[in-house]
Amino acid sequence: MRLTRRTLLATVWATGVAACAGIPGIAATGSEVDATELASLIKSGKMSAAEAVEGAIARAQAAQTKINFMVSDTFAAARARAANPGTGPLAGVPYLIKDLNDVTGAVTRMGSRVTGGRPPATALDVYVNATLDTGLICIGKSATPESGYLPTTEPLAFGPTRNPWDLNRSTGGSSGGAAAAVAAGVVPMAHANDGGGSIRFPAANCGLVGLKPSRGRLVAETPPGPLDISVQGCVSHTVRDTALMLSLTERKGAAAIHAPAGMVTGPVQRKLRVGMLTKGFGGHEADKEVAAAVHNAALMLEGLGHTVTQTNWPLAQTFQDDFLAFWSLGAAQDIAGATKDSGRPATTEWFEPFSLRMAENASKLTEADTNAVIGRLMAATAAYNQWMMGFDIVLSPVFASPPSPLGYLRGDVPFDTLRERLLQQVGYTLIHNVCGAPAISLPLGRTSSGVPIGVQASGALGADGLLVEVAYLFEEAMPWRSHRAKLA
Repeated sequence: MRLTRRTLLATVWATGVAACAGIPGIAATGSEVDATELASLIKSGKMSAAEAVEGAIARAQAAQTKINFMVSDTFAAARARAANPGTGPLAGVPYLIKDLNDVTGAVTRMGSRVTGGRPPATALDVYVNATLDTGLICIGKSATPESGYLPTTEPLAFGPTRNPWDLNRSTGGSSGGAAAAVAAGVVPMAHANDGGGSIRFPAANCGLVGLKPSRGRLVAETPPGPLDISVQGCVSHTVRDTALMLSLTERKGAAAIHAPAGMVTGPVQRKLRVGMLTKGFGGHEADKEVAAAVHNAALMLEGLGHTVTQTNWPLAQTFQDDFLAFWSLGAAQDIAGATKDSGRPATTEWFEPFSLRMAENASKLTEADTNAVIGRLMAATAAYNQWMMGFDIVLSPVFASPPSPLGYLRGDVPFDTLRERLLQQVGYTLIHNVCGAPAISLPLGRTSSGVPIGVQASGALGADGLLVEVAYLFEEAMPWRSHRAKLA
């Protein structure tokens, strides 16, 4: 048989199981093709949407037994849509939706035992609808920790999602299933969301691009409030895929809250004022290999003529505790709603110990306590905004350490131990959710054992386009696309 480009691509994308059997590592089967290129191949007729979807399904089935990235599949619906994928800019490209968001016909489990027995969803939220309107085809629901609370994807309801780079390490969370699937080459990019680092953590752990957009940037049911901390987005291998999704799902016209970023297509051209830090909010210093990755990124920018200045977070020592207190209020609401909907009690039979303890902590907060927490968080927003007036971007770690061993941050670790670990590990991302500013994790480092390390670039509210330009700059100067996880 003559091996044409179409034949090769069909082998890679449409006969995934056979390809996986013949090539060491599932990620080797087509992961060099990003979503932008795959959409172009489908549009040109060099590949069909059905071939792309069948390949993704085959790879999903092969990878699921190794990394446990998916809660439920939507294969039948995906095949039906692939028969008539439409003409959207990403028509026919296989995708995953995180299991905190509804997909019509699938049960939304929220990473929890209490949601067993729920009926399938009958509608989509505005963001997921806009995502699928681009032509993306959902092949399944990606795994998440219970209600997205923890920075690791190890729900007791479904078991751990494993990092394709090292099966004994965490993917991060809460978008860990999405990141694992993309890193393993199952799909070229996947839906993610971020309420404290949940796009950036798994992107960092799995060697991907993960942009947390500005609050109010993307389409949603209603305009955001001043402390709405969660935003939508994706994880991908390439900056152009992330840039494309940003442009396709941002608010436009009269609905726009920020000046539209549009489709960003290349690196920043002007010289930047860059802040750089490696200590977390509480003053903890990052792991040596993590700090080295940040320093190397800063040196690269200096070499290109950008000005780099050492700095520190402009936040009070209470900031992380205030965030956890605010986070606990959401946990209390989630558990109250779930117990009401399910008729099941708030016990460890149905909820993880961490979730229950967070809700218990929230119940001890008086109205005065809550108002004081909110006041201090708003003050943190003002401090961040003032600080960022001195910089265009700030470079920092994403996590304090490389990907942690499975079990280290799981929801059944004794609460006081887990709390201390969280305060040490996640000292770089929470402020952006509080103040609404954008931040992006880029795969700019690796440990001595080859495990990815993410470096975060953050900016002022609304500076999403600048961060994408900076990401393109790093992608050109410190390319990562050839670095792929290899599943044995």
